[in-house]
Amino acid sequence: MAMITKTLFPGRYIQGFGATGRLENELLNFGKVGLCIMAPSAMKMLSGRIQQQTAGLRLIFERFNRECSDLEIERLTNLGQECQAQFVVAVGGGKTIDTGKIVADRLGVSVAVVPTIASTDAPCSACTVVYNEEGFVVRVEYQKKNPDLVLVDSEIIANAPERFLIAGMGDALATWFEAESCRKTKAKNEAGEAGSLTAYAIARLCYDTLLEYGVAALVSCKANAVTPALEHVIEANILLSGLGFESGGIAAAHAIHNGLTLLPGTHNYYHGEKVAFGVLASLFLTGKSKAVIDEVYSFCESVGLPTTLAGLGLAGVSTDELQKASARACIEGESIHHEGGEINPQMVFHALLAADEEGRRRKGIG
Repeated sequence: MAMITKTLFPGRYIQGFGATGRLENELLNFGKVGLCIMAPSAMKMLSGRIQQQTAGLRLIFERFNRECSDLEIERLTNLGQECQAQFVVAVGGGKTIDTGKIVADRLGVSVAVVPTIASTDAPCSACTVVYNEEGFVVRVEYQKKNPDLVLVDSEIIANAPERFLIAGMGDALATWFEAESCRKTKAKNEAGEAGSLTAYAIARLCYDTLLEYGVAALVSCKANAVTPALEHVIEANILLSGLGFESGGIAAAHAIHNGLTLLPGTHNYYHGEKVAFGVLASLFLTGKSKAVIDEVYSFCESVGLPTTLAGLGLAGVSTDELQKASARACIEGESIHHEGGEINPQMVFHALLAADEEGRRRKGIG
């Protein structure tokens, strides 16, 4: 008997130059009173624009305190109750967005997400990561539903530092490799069900889009120019990757990322940068062909994603540290076990060494 498949989507996805001009009409679908949670940088640069563009609504603007922690979630939930918010708007990066999703879920109201960077695939998903006040991960939560609205203004993304776009490409790079592993092993997706043909096709489109338009999108972002290439990669980073990882499933790359986060040297590097190196290590772990290895390394080099351990702040990393990261990647229940066959810490350790050596070889580093 065939397994049940489950594919998750946001209620509505809107992307384009000046898309924030559509925000008021979209929010009117949820009510007239909303709590608008804004990242500090977004509050500084965008609060005036959003106030002007949503003059027909009553938005209560609140500065996000930088950490998606239980303390901050409780504070904002209480504020939402006090102002009788009919919806929540989250404007900013991944932590702001995750906080907005949780607060809306607790209030039992709709949530609209307005990403200001294209660095992760968080905006479209029901997945959220909760941290403590010191910035360490406490737990991963899944909200009852995906965001009701994801509105992406490509003009805002084009004016953000290009490193965010690069990191988003690193996160998106994992989407097809991980979904393909889940498809082959019949591993469950992030919704706890089998992936669908739609999810796997979207994951492949994500990968193909990065290879085709990644360099041109980066050039455009450096010039603060909105071009078709940049639009395509924004869509890949936010929508295609978001749908692909959640509905297709994750595997080795994200587990290796989780292991690398234990090493202090990586703490100044973004999620997508560490995920990208997780992809490179997974190529050796799963025995990919030379052609695939060359293709992925060439892409990473072309857009500036790290291809060596030194590129993640791990120059001179000790054997003990790498083995610690490898062991964390293989804990019970971790997504690396969605790969076929036995996976153990020693295999991951050797894959990390091989990925680093290949990156060094291609750079001509002895």
